[in-house]
Amino acid sequence: MHKKTILVVEDQIDNYILVKAYLKEDFNLINEVNGEAAVKKITKEGNNIDLVLMDIKMPLMDGLSATRKIRDFGFEKPIIALTAYAYPEEKRAAYDAGCDHYLTKPISKVDLIEALNISLNTNI
Repeated sequence: MHKKTILVVEDQIDNYILVKAYLKEDFNLINEVNGEAAVKKITKEGNNIDLVLMDIKMPLMDGLSATRKIRDFGFEKPIIALTAYAYPEEKRAAYDAGCDHYLTKPISKVDLIEALNISLNTNI
């Protein structure tokens, strides 16, 4: 079976390590540390990426701006927002930017797997 590829856009290495620990057996993971790098990766390799986990607060380019640029580029695969903020206006902003799902940090494995199953139509 072909493993799906997830682009994890996260500037905090501890958060990436946590996602990697949760998913390493089931997915190929790629890490970028800011929105600008994520946009470049999608414009070059978007066809090979099945889903994006997008941190919202990052240096150089935040996750909402990156999501808008990625969507403007034509990337239609799922983007899941990851943020430490659970305010309703933050959630709405993520959806308005083009995110398909929204998870708050600290990320639980159960919530992450559920979001991936819904977004990728899988059963992990």
